[in-house]
Amino acid sequence: MISKKLEKAVNEQIQKETYSAYLYLSMAAYFAAQNLDGFANWFYVQNQEETYHAMKLHRYLIERGGEVELMAIEKPPKNFESPLKAFQAALEHERFISKSIHELVDKATEEGDHPLVSFLKWYVDEQVEEEASAEKIIAQLELIEGYKPGLYHLDKELAARVYTPPAEEEE
Repeated sequence: MISKKLEKAVNEQIQKETYSAYLYLSMAAYFAAQNLDGFANWFYVQNQEETYHAMKLHRYLIERGGEVELMAIEKPPKNFESPLKAFQAALEHERFISKSIHELVDKATEEGDHPLVSFLKWYVDEQVEEEASAEKIIAQLELIEGYKPGLYHLDKELAARVYTPPAEEEE
């Protein structure tokens, strides 16, 4: 059974992951409104990933005998000024999530909750990938800044991204 302190912390992480999904849905709508369907697609896929992250925590908490308590989700921004600013905001948010995951690992370690520490390793590794992905697109956007054919090409590239559920989800 998970402690009440860690139950609360996992519920808070569920809320943060759910907000991430909501934020990325807002970013997808921002790009769709500009007819940048590839950028919108990238964020729609990101939304699916973040929903999966929240649900993975949700199921884990139940498996450990904890109680899931869904919290209010803040309204995300809807205007991001430019593709570059949107991805910079996404990277900043991913860094916030990484910090939150690390703090959760620290709390689990302090309590000696080895199952939770082990479970969270997946999230620690996932966050490295999340940040690197956003950083790469930011670098590409900085390279093509102001060059519309470059933006068009990147939009087409991002349109090819598809959500691939982790193997454990396919069961």
